[in-house]
Amino acid sequence: MSKDVYPRESVYNLVPKEEVHLQKTQRYVSKFRPTVVLEKKSTKDAMRTMGPAKVEVPTPDKYLKKHSNEPKLPEQAQKVVRNSYTRKSAVPARTDNPPMGYQTQRDFIKTATAVPMKPKPTSVDTSKGHKQLLENSGLVPKYIKKKHYGEVPEYLQQRNEEEQRAQEEYDMFVEEQREQGAMKHLSDEERHIVLEGLKKNWDDLHHDYQGLSLVTDNLSKKARRDSLGTAMRQLENDIKLIERFKTIYIPSY
Repeated sequence: MSKDVYPRESVYNLVPKEEVHLQKTQRYVSKFRPTVVLEKKSTKDAMRTMGPAKVEVPTPDKYLKKHSNEPKLPEQAQKVVRNSYTRKSAVPARTDNPPMGYQTQRDFIKTATAVPMKPKPTSVDTSKGHKQLLENSGLVPKYIKKKHYGEVPEYLQQRNEEEQRAQEEYDMFVEEQREQGAMKHLSDEERHIVLEGLKKNWDDLHHDYQGLSLVTDNLSKKARRDSLGTAMRQLENDIKLIERFKTIYIPSY
């Protein structure tokens, strides 16, 4: 039966209603409950204080003996089972004829003259017996006995030749430009002045970079930081290039 729910101000709430009492079903009780209670009492009360009322008294001949309380193995486990072996056949007598007619494909001459295979030399490198081949252990001069040991590999020779060829072409190009008057050689004083100027420019950019705000919360700050970083990296590359090469040519405008 569905109950109608009305608001608190409803007039229908003033009408008296009959209270409906729900009857609960009775709880299940086993019919063997009294007997179980009696059995539990009878077994519990008998040994509550001084143990069971009647105990079998041991006879005088069953006194406590040595090792009597130690666990014993079953009788079958105590028996030692020895390995049974078959008796070998008797040695043939001197008058017995040997069996004839047996044929075999085995080459006894080859077997008798064969040289036993030598084991591969190994080295033991731990106290627990771990071993490995002596050839791969690094204890044998394996590589210095090779035919081409100590020679420059072919790929390095080829790369050196390519670098030398590129350097010669660059020198020829510089020489042609110098003859035409398009390039001039920097003296040591000019090179030192250029190097100091680049370092001073880097210090100024680094000072500006250190003065940037820690939080880049807009695009202008981010662009400013990126531009200063790019300029500093370019100056670092130029400084390394000038410090590396002593002879420098620049275009003469």
